Amino acid sequence: MAVTGFRARVVALTVLIATAVVAILVVVSHVLLSRVTDTDAHDLARTRAEAVAANVTTRAGQVVLTDSSEALDEVAWVYADGRLVDGNVPGSVAESVDALARSGRSQTGVVGNYLLYARALPVDGHQAMVIVRVDLTPYETSERRSLTLSLVLGGLAVLLAGGVAHLVVRRALRVVHEMAALADEWGHHEPGRRFDLGAPRDEFGELGQTLDRLLERVETALADERRLTDEIAHELRTPLTVLRGEAQLAQMSGQPLAPEAVLGEVDRLDAAVTALLQAARARTAADAQCDLRSALRHAVAGREVELAVPARMTAAVGPDVAVALLSPLLDNALRHARSRVRVAARHEGGAIVVDVLDDGPGFDPEQVDQVFEVGMTGGDGYGLGLPVVRRIAASAGVEVRAVTEGRGHVEVTLPAARVST
Repeated sequence: MAVTGFRARVVALTVLIATAVVAILVVVSHVLLSRVTDTDAHDLARTRAEAVAANVTTRAGQVVLTDSSEALDEVAWVYADGRLVDGNVPGSVAESVDALARSGRSQTGVVGNYLLYARALPVDGHQAMVIVRVDLTPYETSERRSLTLSLVLGGLAVLLAGGVAHLVVRRALRVVHEMAALADEWGHHEPGRRFDLGAPRDEFGELGQTLDRLLERVETALADERRLTDEIAHELRTPLTVLRGEAQLAQMSGQPLAPEAVLGEVDRLDAAVTALLQAARARTAADAQCDLRSALRHAVAGREVELAVPARMTAAVGPDVAVALLSPLLDNALRHARSRVRVAARHEGGAIVVDVLDDGPGFDPEQVDQVFEVGMTGGDGYGLGLPVVRRIAASAGVEVRAVTEGRGHVEVTLPAARVST
């Protein structure tokens, strides 16, 4: 079965790492133990050879062993001038022992489970050789037992690591499961609730704190949406009410509808709906651009607005986005201006700054930071346009801010398009 759960993946990774570590430790320990046992076997062989060599001497010109022990007959032998002087060489190692005796030099060799060690011993003009045998079976048995014990302990360590990882991850994820269950419950009954885990003590505490901030932003956004819906309902209801009143008045009086009033309210209704649709759909493509003067002329649409925009000023936004941004600002400026509305544009660094100016009272210094918020009104009201402008600007990566200077002034910073050479 595929490992898909986070807990299962962590446990599997822990077991894999523990297995690799145990395998490395077992191999290293086995190699070290083999070297130690090999050294011990060689040391024992040299000790035996030295003990026998201490009793080798000459009598009547012959090499003899002064203190011969029957216990050493099967494990130690003395040769003089290539001839066996003392000891009983077993047939299983006789050929190898004879070869070592004829070599005339100190060396070691392994025959079956035996280590053979030959030591050259010059004695009064004779070439003597002391050859000893060490049985390697106990050492090999010890190595096998040690390897088996290491494997068993390593397997238990891997199982223990996997079990501990399972318990630790299960305990840690308990907080996440509780948070998920609470979030599902709040979504249906208490959307304003928070986790409130207190000061974060670990990563899950930081996650809870981050989710609390996210929930706060979501709740704020939902509240803004509700306020915007109220503003939209008000803006759309007003022209519809006027149209209904005109129609009822014409019906009662028997007179036809006044086209100017109807067209004016229809235009107002169309402008509000268009602005809302543009705010919902506004996006900036990577290669979008427009001629700013042309976009401003389209936004002005024949109204009394002075334009001071240099030619060939290209912004890195689509023309529909530029018009959707500037039209509500012009509506707001015309609504509050005493007699004059002016639009100017200039390059500033890698951006284009558009100033929408009017000779009206301007923005209240105490409310200048909130004029783009939904539901914010001042004087005769800033209208639906400014919150819509904020939405379009946020989606298009444009900066819009109100400036307090004793007159109406809104500053729009658009990214300038790159000019290809």
